[in-house]
Amino acid sequence: MRRIAAAAVLVVLAGLVAAQLLLPGIAENRLRDRLARDGHVDSVHVSAFPAIKLLWGHADRVTVRMANVRTGTGRLGHLLASTGDAGRVDATARELDVLSLRLRDAKLRRRNGRLEGEATVTDADLRAALPPGFDVRPVASGNGQLVLRGSVTLFGATVTANAVLLAQDGRLKIAPDVPFGGFAALTVFSDPRVHVDGVGARGAPGGFVVTARGRLT
Repeated sequence: MRRIAAAAVLVVLAGLVAAQLLLPGIAENRLRDRLARDGHVDSVHVSAFPAIKLLWGHADRVTVRMANVRTGTGRLGHLLASTGDAGRVDATARELDVLSLRLRDAKLRRRNGRLEGEATVTDADLRAALPPGFDVRPVASGNGQLVLRGSVTLFGATVTANAVLLAQDGRLKIAPDVPFGGFAALTVFSDPRVHVDGVGARGAPGGFVVTARGRLT
């Protein structure tokens, strides 16, 4: 009887060791395949202890390095969901194309459902994304809001106006920077899986860095 019990324990231990060795690689390959639908993946690393919890979609840490990502605003929640239920996620992309705008050196940190992200917008990429004669850039940042100044030149005359990019009810909205401008706010990002808490910006050589924070729902 003791021999049978000892053998059973050895079998269980062998299974756990095999799972620790094999399951992270399987999870990495599956995640790589999902992310590859949206861009070129440089590397994926998944860690979990015990690794058997990966069978239920749980991981301790996920690290993703991508060369480029092509996504619309509605795909952000999908990309985040692809990392599974991980306590820590660190993801980077050298180029992130959102609609017509290219973001560079994009970084995303996820800690137990909390999200922090940033990316660089160069002046050249911004001009390429806008119609001829248009210009938009941040002029102030604070309290989770971003003031943008837009201008358009038509027939030699330039018209300038400010707008506020802000988080409201988990959505990202833009509104004219005038009294009661909120009544004319337009939603520019909304995803039921992502609750946006605030946005900001800071200067950078040849452009600026946009930042955002939020949480998964």
